[in-house]
Amino acid sequence: MSDHDVISGESGPPAHRVLPLSRRDWLIRAGAGFGALPLFELLSRDSQAGEILARPVGGAGASDPSWRRPATAKSVIFLFMEGGPSQIDLFDPKPLLNKLAGQRMPAAFKPVITPMGEFYSPILPSRRKWKQYGESGAWVSDWLPHITECVDDLAIIRSCWSNGLNHVGGVTQMNTGSTLSGRPSLGSWASYGLGTENQNLPAFVVIQDNARSTVAGGPRNWGAGFMPAVYQGTRIGGGAEPIPNLLPPATIAADRQQAKLTLLDRLNRRHLETRFDQTELDARIQSFELAFRMQAEAPAAVDLDDESAETRTLYGLDDPATENNGRNCLLARRLVERGVRFVQLYCGAGSRWDSHQDIEKNHGAICRSTDKPVAGLIKDLKRRGLLDDTLVVWGGEFGRTPMSEKGDGRDHNPYGFTMWMAGGGIKPGVTVGATDDAGLHAIEDRLHVHDLHATILHCLGADHSKLIYRHQGRPERPTVNEGRVCRKLLA
Repeated sequence: MSDHDVISGESGPPAHRVLPLSRRDWLIRAGAGFGALPLFELLSRDSQAGEILARPVGGAGASDPSWRRPATAKSVIFLFMEGGPSQIDLFDPKPLLNKLAGQRMPAAFKPVITPMGEFYSPILPSRRKWKQYGESGAWVSDWLPHITECVDDLAIIRSCWSNGLNHVGGVTQMNTGSTLSGRPSLGSWASYGLGTENQNLPAFVVIQDNARSTVAGGPRNWGAGFMPAVYQGTRIGGGAEPIPNLLPPATIAADRQQAKLTLLDRLNRRHLETRFDQTELDARIQSFELAFRMQAEAPAAVDLDDESAETRTLYGLDDPATENNGRNCLLARRLVERGVRFVQLYCGAGSRWDSHQDIEKNHGAICRSTDKPVAGLIKDLKRRGLLDDTLVVWGGEFGRTPMSEKGDGRDHNPYGFTMWMAGGGIKPGVTVGATDDAGLHAIEDRLHVHDLHATILHCLGADHSKLIYRHQGRPERPTVNEGRVCRKLLA
């Protein structure tokens, strides 16, 4: 019998049927409640449910400071290039590929498993033009002309690797540390540990550049996993109305709205009294409370009309090709300057960086739509003094292979790819790590997803090995008990 199986007198007339009871309700009501005592003992051990739900929005730090360390970043903006940008066409030039164009990968390179089985396909050369930019001399291709103006603020990581061969597993791992669903996202860990600096806005916000497409793996990527649901990300949309239905109709006065919410809160809390382990209900109650508080502050946070014409041009809002991502990047800046802890912005939602064929057309278009907005974000944060305590992360779930697929595309490559970070205590103008001469394997200063997460949390002031959430008696950590902070990235 499941927890929600019905215990009722179905044989009687409809008017005399007993209301359905779950097994938990039956234990609580039967025998003056003594049947529920073992249940409550188990629940008290499970995830410290009562304590967790009683915690304030400010996170777990107040009750357990042992994992805290001095922070260099107050907020994170994670620019997620979903689908897998090609490192060997953007930040990691490999002249050998042009020399070996049309040939098979030499035996000196360790074979890999690719989703489409293209390891023995001919090598696809890069058609990009490369130059070194800035005082750092960082290599960037002609696909990202605006990013080249910011290279001295970036720490380019050429040696990332992960375990996800396909999009769902790769995106899930880059968000949660595991290729399997069920673990809290990195933003949820930040929300759990640190909360928000603004009680009228969520601690963790998710924005997609394409509302009609679904991120690979769906909401699990910003879910709270086994944590209380209150720590999950709050998704808001792009476009002219980022938070639909936030404001009540003009005909409903504020006191009437407050009275309705007060009644709803009373009913929900009465229902929660005997179901305190059902964190989704607690999250729903808190979401109503947050939504009411957001009515005062969120409209101003997402209203871009007060931005200057120069700022709007900086982000590319005056160009149809860049307007959407420009609006979202500008929105991300407005959120972090108002105290939101973690903003995740999907650029290419629906795996639009995926380039199994015609990489020139695919990457050319999406680089065009993201280059200026992302560069505008870096420049705007810097001139406002926000880059000092805002950590910006750029990257996808994996990179692309040097071998060709379907003649003019590239397959998935989790064995060695590029990401970059900027601000928030990250050393500017450095390039860390390296891949082999074909851009296939990370071979120097290899950084796994767990290492990236450990470094991000370190900048936020959290020791990833000590930030713990107990789930079913087991101490769970954000980096799945692995990972190390990359000291070469730190200023």
